[in-house]
Amino acid sequence: MATFDFTELKRRMDGAVASLKHDLAGLRTGRASANLLDPINVDAYGAQTPLNQVANVSVPEPRMLSVSVWDRALVGKVERAIRDSNLGLNPITDGTTLRIPLPELNEQRRKELVKVAHTYAENAKVAARHVRRDGMETLKKMEKDSDIGQDESRQMSERVQKMTDETITDIDRTLSDKEAEILQV
Repeated sequence: MATFDFTELKRRMDGAVASLKHDLAGLRTGRASANLLDPINVDAYGAQTPLNQVANVSVPEPRMLSVSVWDRALVGKVERAIRDSNLGLNPITDGTTLRIPLPELNEQRRKELVKVAHTYAENAKVAARHVRRDGMETLKKMEKDSDIGQDESRQMSERVQKMTDETITDIDRTLSDKEAEILQV
């Protein structure tokens, strides 16, 4: 007789929220943070590699980031990845070091960052809904195979839906907090 694993579903939904928080940490709120470049991947050695695995990111000044690339051959690719990251950053290359001045956030840029945050949140919601769909399909299959009864299936489906609703609420709360942080002047 098969069993249904709610802890695995919860782990996957929590993963969607954790991923959102990681993505939002990279959105700029007006002050320099080494986490700002975390979402950036560089085309290095034939694979998409996180920036922090090919370079060291530091904050030498409140409005400046410094990226020290370990492999001289990757400097151009790192610069391109930063420019193409939709974060509005323009690195200045100096040998194997990229200096990235952080411009003052204007109202238009703040609104753009809020839109990016909404996109990240929507992606997290989609991920949570995919987990729900997988759970519901498993329950339907278990009911069809007579592993569980109709009433049990309905109760478990309601529990999966409740977990999904709680996850979506958590995503909305996280987005709301980040939005307030971005928009505060």
